[in-house]
Amino acid sequence: MKNLALLLLCLVVIEATAQSTDYDIVLENGRVMDPETGLDAVRNVGISGNRIAEITSGPLSGKVMIDVTNLVVSPGFIDPHVHGMTNKEHEYQAHDGVTTALELEGGIENIGTWLAAQRNKTIINYGASASHPWARAEMMYENSQAKGSRDLERGSNKFNYMPVNATEMQGTLNLLDKELNSGALGIGVPIGYYPGATREEVYNVYEFAAARKTMIFTHVREGKAMAIQQAIADAATTGAALHIVHLNSMSLDEIGLTLRMIANAQKRGLNITTELYPYTAGSTSLESAIFDEGWQQRLGITYKDLQWVETGERLTEETFTLYRKKGGVIILHSMRPEWIEAGMQSPITMIGSDGMPYSRLAHPRTAGTYARILGYYVRDRKTLTLMEALRKMTIMPAQRLEAISPMMGRKGRLQVGADADIAIFDPKTIIDKATFEGGLKFSEGIHHVLVNGVLVVRDAKTVEKAFPGQPILGKYRQ
Repeated sequence: MKNLALLLLCLVVIEATAQSTDYDIVLENGRVMDPETGLDAVRNVGISGNRIAEITSGPLSGKVMIDVTNLVVSPGFIDPHVHGMTNKEHEYQAHDGVTTALELEGGIENIGTWLAAQRNKTIINYGASASHPWARAEMMYENSQAKGSRDLERGSNKFNYMPVNATEMQGTLNLLDKELNSGALGIGVPIGYYPGATREEVYNVYEFAAARKTMIFTHVREGKAMAIQQAIADAATTGAALHIVHLNSMSLDEIGLTLRMIANAQKRGLNITTELYPYTAGSTSLESAIFDEGWQQRLGITYKDLQWVETGERLTEETFTLYRKKGGVIILHSMRPEWIEAGMQSPITMIGSDGMPYSRLAHPRTAGTYARILGYYVRDRKTLTLMEALRKMTIMPAQRLEAISPMMGRKGRLQVGADADIAIFDPKTIIDKATFEGGLKFSEGIHHVLVNGVLVVRDAKTVEKAFPGQPILGKYRQ
């Protein structure tokens, strides 16, 4: 009997000890939603260090207890398409629920140096692809210097209109290889910005990506469905994995056709995906090749549809000419709401903001993409269910990137063992507040955001001097 009593006492002590485990942070009574498993239930979430340690309907104890009753507890949003990659933009992104921001369309030059400079200084997680336009321009510059030419400066826009020769082509591939080994997440090929690249040059890059078992992220050439066909053909015949960025602005009125193309490619086993953003306007540099001769016919817009970010004014033929020589960012109002809805409703699309570098009147997608999805398209228009929207913003981009970055296997999930990247929001009030006329503002309805188990937004306010963001590295530098 004494042994039995002792055994019972030990069990009680063990149970009491287990129940008294103090987690670093406990999220109490939230509506926990995990798009991968389909979990949608009221649960308590215990966080230890940078990982989710427990999800339960039972009570938990923590050093920091946060009541999230009536709020959704979701995986943090993963943005695969961001151009604003400093803490200035990251603060807006965090207030939009984003916990990972990636510059995959155009990539970042000298990525090893860039990654090192960000370490322990960044609000949210960060990463980038290798930049094909930069690599080719570097090789053309070096070749011109070797030949004694001084007519071309490093970084000159002229390189965008020039083809590479055989030596420059091999040098470009060697430099891209170096960037992959330094942590790049695939190769950014925004071919719409450098018309000098021949079809053979681009095809060579796809072949290289296939051989290195990495991925192409592309802004296709101008041409809507025809340009999408070319990218699909290059991927199909080389075996390269392909992601086509902002399908809405690439397709315009042909988005129904391009969605069918990509869906059918997927059904036939091709490794091709796409994304879109939830606005009817795009944004880019006015001096870019996008606005070379014939832009009005190609885009179906005119001067009045262009908005100069510096002042907010709409352009005229006179100001277009003036500002194009000066150089700067514009917003182009070129899409219709029904095109965006069609893209949103497709099960094959994920969400990418295409967020721009900070400017007071920058495109609102820089600050409000994800809250707009959840507020306007989910709650108000019912274009998507909440779980469908979260799937496009979390698990879809995470799974897409796992093959080239295994660490993404712990992102985009609200599960035990996953990284504690978490967005907590009120589905009844969440909405974007940034506008084309009023400029950037924090989204509303995002109450708390955690990055790697650290609060960066608490009670809708920025947590000062919190820099828990970690690099998302390609598999060759894991």
